Amino acid sequence: MFLTITTTGTPERPASDLGFLLHKHPEKAQMFSTSYGTAHVLYPQADAERCTAALLLEVDAVALVRRGKGKGRGGAPDAALAQYVNDRPYAASSLLAVALSAVFSSAMRGVCKARPELPDRPLPLRIEVPALPARGGPALVRRLFEPLGWAVTVEPVPLDLQFPEWGDSRYVGLVLESQALTLAEALRHLYVLLPVLDDAKHYWVSPDEVDKLLRAGEGWLPGHPEQKVITSRYLSRRWSLTREAMERLELVRLAEADDSEVEDIDNAVEAETEDEKKPTPLAVQRRDAILAALKASGAGRVLDLGCGQGQLVQALLKDPAFTEIVGVDVSMRALTIAGRRLKLDRMGERQASRVKLFQGSLAYTDNRLKGYDAAVLSEVIEHLDLPRLPALEYAVFGSARPRTVLVTTPNVEYNVRWESLPAGHVRHGDHRFEWTREEFRTWARAVAERHGYGVEFVPVGPDDPEVGPPTQMAVFEMSTAVTNGNDEKEAKAA
Repeated sequence: MFLTITTTGTPERPASDLGFLLHKHPEKAQMFSTSYGTAHVLYPQADAERCTAALLLEVDAVALVRRGKGKGRGGAPDAALAQYVNDRPYAASSLLAVALSAVFSSAMRGVCKARPELPDRPLPLRIEVPALPARGGPALVRRLFEPLGWAVTVEPVPLDLQFPEWGDSRYVGLVLESQALTLAEALRHLYVLLPVLDDAKHYWVSPDEVDKLLRAGEGWLPGHPEQKVITSRYLSRRWSLTREAMERLELVRLAEADDSEVEDIDNAVEAETEDEKKPTPLAVQRRDAILAALKASGAGRVLDLGCGQGQLVQALLKDPAFTEIVGVDVSMRALTIAGRRLKLDRMGERQASRVKLFQGSLAYTDNRLKGYDAAVLSEVIEHLDLPRLPALEYAVFGSARPRTVLVTTPNVEYNVRWESLPAGHVRHGDHRFEWTREEFRTWARAVAERHGYGVEFVPVGPDDPEVGPPTQMAVFEMSTAVTNGNDEKEAKAA
């Protein structure tokens, strides 16, 4: 994946000033690590008359697949069909846009401490992108860049040179030239429009992408004739985010037309009052439901099985009623993050005595898990292959046998209410399955019957009358007869 930025100059204003703007020395070839590979910055030519900076991005296709899982949320755009053979290492996309932002962040912001007069100076610029996916063809490329002051040269790439009758591919070679733009403006145009033309992103588009778009689009996006296309594609066609962005862009346009501040225009609605609370995230509702069930059970010693990064352990530590909390996860990386979240290295001795974190697999019995009042399996079972569920069932209900077990899992019926979730996709790329309410209850009742537990079901989140809640929770309580039998065994042993 390759991009070059070229400028020309004079002895009074040498082209090599480009090195100051990019904060990269022309005499050095530099490397930068990114989430999905390595970015190289080098200068094929750097003198007073002409200077060219090249950004070469080497994409680690394996890392791209492992991080994105190739499906569901956050999956690499073309990896679902061909995980390790795709155009991501070669064609300019959101990967290159993110690398531009990371490697040339100061230049994109228009900051140059060494030469503060340079960022505001328009430059003769020539930008070349040899392989650019253009969903919409050369015509769309021109409609996006020409209103911004670029002279655009677009060369379609044939699908196969030996078979011209097959026509052109969706890729183009792009050359942009301008005499009137600053380098910061040019970089912000590329940051937004590269993924727009590719019409895909290698990461999950969250609400903060609206802020990124408005920051990069400041000064040019509010009045762009293709504003709607740019906004929709940049935000991966998430209609709620697109609507929010369009509304905010319209406020900016109105403010500029009226020569006033956005805050003065956006005064039709009074500030949010204390009674108008924002919706509570589902993850928080789930933790609250778990904490309430644990308190109702009277548990003091609690296992968090599949504790991940320790959010529930952290919440449990805040309540002194929970005298011992153990977090278990198969991932050492997750446990390391959990330890940092909990600040175990700075925790007081008394507090530290209440919490333990250790590695363990729920597919195997573990004597360390025995003797606890309660165990929590929050959003865990759906990450296991179905044939491995019986092993987890025995390890928890047959071997560890806490008095109370809480199991939460997504309700697949509710997925139709997630506007951002494509039909047929699970909520997370690592989910092996997602159950309906009836499937979950059938499984839970069978587990309870096999191991001497009673079970009740609790909705978590808004309980939709048609499709139920987003999360379903089963509360297993060991039956009285089994509990009394265990108490007698403990008394005899004592």
